[in-house]
This record gives sequence, structure tokens and C-alpha cells, in this order.
Amino acid sequence: MAKSATLTNGRRPVSPDPVMDAKAPTLQAFGELRSLPIALPAKAKTSSCTLLNEILADSMILYALYKKHHWLVAGPTFYQLHLLFDKHAEEQLAIIDVLAERVQSLGGIAVGDPRHAAELTTIERAPDGAEEVSVMIDRTLRAHETIIGKVRKGIKTTETSEDWGSNDVLMGDVLRVHELQVWFLSEHVVDVPVIRD
Repeated sequence: MAKSATLTNGRRPVSPDPVMDAKAPTLQAFGELRSLPIALPAKAKTSSCTLLNEILADSMILYALYKKHHWLVAGPTFYQLHLLFDKHAEEQLAIIDVLAERVQSLGGIAVGDPRHAAELTTIERAPDGAEEVSVMIDRTLRAHETIIGKVRKGIKTTETSEDWGSNDVLMGDVLRVHELQVWFLSEHVVDVPVIRD
């Protein structure tokens, strides 16, 4: 235990020990908006934060699903899928960051805790164990479809509210990556023989 230090400027003692008992009220509750001067009505910002957080929560679950599949994939296509799942996970991580920063720039609070994301997601929970490759891919494609449906709805909503920043994020950063990832994944479950007789 460190020795007590002298007071500095009449304030509390200075010590090299970390302060581990910090307590304070929540500065901003989830679902509440800060007032940022971005020339967008509060109703539009609230609507965008809600839909972006839903997509963010689903994206966090999809990221975790990709990492799980990256670790557990097995079989003749192990190497290719091991790398592909990891690449897609990294791309989802980038989407997560963009979505969270957009929510924050609207004055909202982004979903940040995986437990909170699990409460908000509409993506079906995968079993805790390993699955066959075709089931992993099917499960992942269905998760993409769920998110893409929300993204398309969000694009229409943000166009109506003239939230062009969120609209651009959804169309340019989110939708295109999801569609490309769906294409890459889908090609792995096409029933084409490797060698024809």
C-alpha cells in the first residue's frame, strides 16, 4: 500500500495508486439524444438512431458468428473458408465502427455492450457447438438477409427524413459490403461437382 501523499493545491492527496472507486451518474441514457448542431430535426435523429442501433446490434452478432465459424470450420474447404470468414469478420468490424460513430454523431448512444446487442438482435442464436459447413453458411446468409432487409428499410426512412449522412452510411458502407459478402458465401454452397465424369 502506498504512503499517503501531501495535498496538492488544497485538493485530495496525490498517489501513484490507480483510482478504482470512481462513481458518477450516467451522463446520457441509451435512447436519449444530445443536442448537436447538425441541422436535423430531433425526430429524424431519434428515428435514425433507433434503426442504426438495430442494425448495429445485428452486425455485432454477425461479426461474432463469423469469428465462431472462422474457428470451428472443418472439412475439405477449411483453408479457404477459414480465411474468408475472418476477412468478412474484419469487414463487419469496420461496419460496426461506422454505424456506432454515426449514432454518436447524431447525438445518440451506440450499442456497445455485446450483452445489450444480444437483447436487441433479431438474428437467431446459433447453437453453442460446431455445425457442418453448409449449415454455417446457410445460417450466415440468413443473418445477412435479416440485416439487408433492415438496411433497405433504413435507406427509405433516412431518405424521407433527409438524414443524408445516415443514408450514405447505409447505402455506401453497409449495403454494398453485405451484398458482396452474400455473393462470396453463396458461391460456396452451389452444388457443382469439382470434377465432371
